[in-house]
Amino acid sequence: MTQQTLKIDFVSDVSCPWCAVGLASLQTALDRVAPDVKVDITFQPFELNPQMVPEGEDTTEHLRNKYGSTPEQASAIRETIRSRGAELGFTFNMDKRSRIYNTFDAHRLLHWAHEEGGGHQLALKQALLKAYFTDGEDPSNHTVLARVAGEVGLDMERAKAILASDTYATEVRAQEQFYQRQGISSVPAVIINDRHLISGGQPPEVFEQALRQIAAS
Repeated sequence: MTQQTLKIDFVSDVSCPWCAVGLASLQTALDRVAPDVKVDITFQPFELNPQMVPEGEDTTEHLRNKYGSTPEQASAIRETIRSRGAELGFTFNMDKRSRIYNTFDAHRLLHWAHEEGGGHQLALKQALLKAYFTDGEDPSNHTVLARVAGEVGLDMERAKAILASDTYATEVRAQEQFYQRQGISSVPAVIINDRHLISGGQPPEVFEQALRQIAAS
């Protein structure tokens, strides 16, 4: 197979557990298709809860209000997610994820990280998912966000300055609106070469097959 570089737009939210599963699954698939297929991944913003209050909301209460889930149903879903994550090497500590928060500022930092290049956006995305789902930290907290940015090699002081301002707010909202206009209403949505859409936290085999077929076409 001739080596190809595929463009991937990974539309997701840092508070979306299936996005963490989908990313881990995609990365497993990328390991399998290397070195035949190269990819250029950009993480695009999507807010599951754009109107979330600053203090966040209890997870079980939120799921009941938004989806009508009973505590038993919510528990079963959490176990399914935890198990899928474990299969892919991602740790969900569901007992630590007691609240759901607004993620707009996290998306602003991710936009900046993409501009910085050097793999910083992927590293920040992974670190933010871990901070929330594994460590139970608040992804809307500016102290947490700046620290995580510093941990992946970004300038912590610059991160603080971005968070204290409205830098990249216009750009992030524009991208959110763009993908909404394209019909994206749930995440993760993995768009390959602006044409091929794979929705949801699919198994690695689904991503692998799609990557190989698109690269060969």
